[in-house]
Amino acid sequence: MNVGTLINDLTVFVLAILLGFEVISRVPATLHTPLMSGTNSIHGIVLVGAIALGAAADNPLTGVIAFVAVVFAGANVVGGYWVTDRMLQMFKRRPVPKADKPAE
Repeated sequence: MNVGTLINDLTVFVLAILLGFEVISRVPATLHTPLMSGTNSIHGIVLVGAIALGAAADNPLTGVIAFVAVVFAGANVVGGYWVTDRMLQMFKRRPVPKADKPAE
């Protein structure tokens, strides 16, 4: 791997982290759950990409990095669907308890 390419890749990676943190920190708390719900499909694409990179790994370091990416992407997908399910549970109607019959 060329040193220039590595520096370019690391620069993009660090800028993506900073930009992502800045964008997420400006989202109001009331929008975090719907935002996470809407991005589950993106996390699924990231998971597929991480698996593809792991399959194409040609050295142990690349394999380890791809495995870590799969674990993090999988945690994002599972956590996103878990939070979405919890959010949707809040909007379900609760069953109305039946009134007891009066004693005769």
